[in-house]
Amino acid sequence: MKVFHLHRRTTGDVVFDIINTIIMIFLIIVTLYPFWNTLVYSLNSPVDSLRGGLYLWPRQFTFSNYSLILSEENVYWASVVSILRALTGSVANVLCTVIIGYALSQKSFVLNKFYSYLFVFSMYFSGGLIPGYFLMRDLHLINNFLVYILPATVSAWNIMVVRSYISELPKGLIESAKIDGASEFRIIFSIIFPLSMPVVACILLFVAVGQWNSWFDTMLYCGNNQSLSTLAYELQKVLQTSQSLSTQSSQAQALIPAAMRNIVTPQSVRATMTIITIVPIMCVYPFLQKYFVNGLTLGGVKE
Repeated sequence: MKVFHLHRRTTGDVVFDIINTIIMIFLIIVTLYPFWNTLVYSLNSPVDSLRGGLYLWPRQFTFSNYSLILSEENVYWASVVSILRALTGSVANVLCTVIIGYALSQKSFVLNKFYSYLFVFSMYFSGGLIPGYFLMRDLHLINNFLVYILPATVSAWNIMVVRSYISELPKGLIESAKIDGASEFRIIFSIIFPLSMPVVACILLFVAVGQWNSWFDTMLYCGNNQSLSTLAYELQKVLQTSQSLSTQSSQAQALIPAAMRNIVTPQSVRATMTIITIVPIMCVYPFLQKYFVNGLTLGGVKE
């Protein structure tokens, strides 16, 4: 009869756990405090924020910063455009990325190396801003919603990542599907997509964040079309306005109505902008986070 003895914790184990816990708490505080401090500034009176010294709690709690930004014209429609842009652009990018990545992962593809080198080459060299604008103009994409979608549909970096991930999947799954008569598209949507959910979720999140936060292309291609303005661009205009007002002379400041003087605080506006733009991403991230750590290929094929 075997007797099992429980391992008794030594003083060294206890000290190690204590030090480990202290380090982890410190890292959590260092990571979360900038977000909390930004939230504090966004909920504090704009004029009072100029004094500084805000750390853990607002001195003069107010929602005036949010009321100011959300009361701007076209902000709600710009939010709709941003949501449509993020959803459409992310789905289009993921579909094209997985399809192209699957093709490049197949050794039977004749032009495998050529297209791989071509995508890598495009990561180091680009046509530039002016040729890019001329290209969008010649394609009649200026002041067109598709200018947000088509240029971002294919990402060389994402394709290389997906190709490497698909190359590590069990080859037996694909071969058995082909023997059963499955087409390439059936293999992609029935086998590759479910097994590639971790990398697909990563790409989906990165592309969605990029589409949501992008404002420069809006200014470049749709700056004179208010119906295609995005939330990030509208918030950028609010920040520029607040910065310009804050640099005016004291006499010019006196001409500004009292209700408008509170907006002449770029720091508060910047903090409010940051909170507004990151909240949607924070709401989406928990639903995708699990795919970063869970692989779906376990037990698929044993070779």
